[in-house]
Amino acid sequence: MGGKVADWKIPLGPYTPAQIAVAVVGGFLLIKTIGWWSWMGPVPLVAWLLAIWVVRRPRIRGRAPMPATLGWVLLGWQPQGGRIGGRAARDRAARPLLGGFTIEDVPRPAPPAPSVRPVPRPAGARSSMPRRTKPAAPVAAGIGPVSGVQQLLSRAGQSGGVR
Repeated sequence: MGGKVADWKIPLGPYTPAQIAVAVVGGFLLIKTIGWWSWMGPVPLVAWLLAIWVVRRPRIRGRAPMPATLGWVLLGWQPQGGRIGGRAARDRAARPLLGGFTIEDVPRPAPPAPSVRPVPRPAGARSSMPRRTKPAAPVAAGIGPVSGVQQLLSRAGQSGGVR
């Protein structure tokens, strides 16, 4: 049997915890501020009783007022950045970003290979077409041969060809 204290039944009871809280806090405030509202007559008392009646089955977004109030208090208690793994999430401390760079001299391009001129032949010697050599391998951006194949081709071009 709810709403009874010993053999005495609470008038208009049973009451919810929210109603009890509004009754106690509101009654205390009304007593402490009677000098401010006494000129209004019974209006503040009626408003207090109406507030007690209003909170009998309140829902705040589908929740009872005590858990909703507890939720708001816990939300205000949370760290501003939230929590990660139960611990306050904080930004890492600022650190200077240190770095450096090196300016190196660009190697000078290799001097051009001497052009191959036909060797003059003595008069009377049979001459056919002058012997040609293969052009030197292309050099990457004037730096010189890079791969082993390019080095072999440049040596062959400088020595007069591969036989």
